[in-house]
Amino acid sequence: MLKANDNRVKAGDLELKEKVVSINRVVKTTKGGRAFSFSALVVVGNGAGVVGQGLGKAKEVQEAITKGIEDAKKNLIKVPVRHGTIPHDQLAKEGAAKVFIKPAAHGTGVIAGGSMRSVLEAAGITDVLAKSLGSANPHNVVKATVKALATLREPITVAKTRQISLKKVFNG
Repeated sequence: MLKANDNRVKAGDLELKEKVVSINRVVKTTKGGRAFSFSALVVVGNGAGVVGQGLGKAKEVQEAITKGIEDAKKNLIKVPVRHGTIPHDQLAKEGAAKVFIKPAAHGTGVIAGGSMRSVLEAAGITDVLAKSLGSANPHNVVKATVKALATLREPITVAKTRQISLKKVFNG
């Protein structure tokens, strides 16, 4: 998944908003009949560059959502958001799901499909073009979107690694 030294964030004092992406009813057939349980895919974010996704499973829907929120709070990452958009194009893959996200001009809005839209809005990205390629499985699309956001790089860090003057980054 994500490396240990990357942009993880602690949930601590953050004001996080939760969004349920999908709820799945699972049926297990046993000798005594059918046993129903639920799994909930949840995205949390503060709307200012912090986002996380989690999966909760339980016998009740509300309990599954609560577990999903707790799991999402453990998997928070920091996303470089600048002027409501992302710094550069990014392509990521998870399972058979591929996602492509691209920065957009101010006022464009979030042009993305269902589960991608939830992740991008929770992260506080207001202007972005996104396309889900391949599988439409919400679990893999959300994981691929989070992976794409986690691998984004700030223009300042790119400039430092390339040893470019910071004046060129912001003025040029």
